[in-house]
Amino acid sequence: MPKPKVLILTGSKHDLELLKPTEEILKQFNIPYEIKVSSAHRNPGRTRKLASQAEERGIRVIIAAAGMAAHLAGVIASLTTLPVIGIPLPGSYFKGIDSYLATLQMPVGTPVATVAVGSHGAKNAAILAAQILALSDHELKKRLQRFKAELAKK
Repeated sequence: MPKPKVLILTGSKHDLELLKPTEEILKQFNIPYEIKVSSAHRNPGRTRKLASQAEERGIRVIIAAAGMAAHLAGVIASLTTLPVIGIPLPGSYFKGIDSYLATLQMPVGTPVATVAVGSHGAKNAAILAAQILALSDHELKKRLQRFKAELAKK
């Protein structure tokens, strides 16, 4: 089994269902990944370990999904130089606006590429991860080009 290139993190096992579209897109592009639950607030030690050891384990992109306060992507980005993609999740009375703003508003030096709230963001996070990986993978780039051509036909 190939080593994962993408690490998907979420702060709650309740969010795993919302990340199914991310997994489906990564599978479609044949990108090996792993998914873990680790909260920036409830499991800070585990989260720190996952982020700080990701690159040495062969991870090239991290996708972090969280709702409400949504600090997971920012915490991860502060612990690694790998690209971090944040998926704001709907999970409060604010329907994801709070998590969107918390993921988007990062200080200089801690960038998080932020996608849309919810399922569109879950899909786009996987596509963005594929595009990042395709910079050094010609076959993946071809798969992305075919994918984009199919979108244009629709």
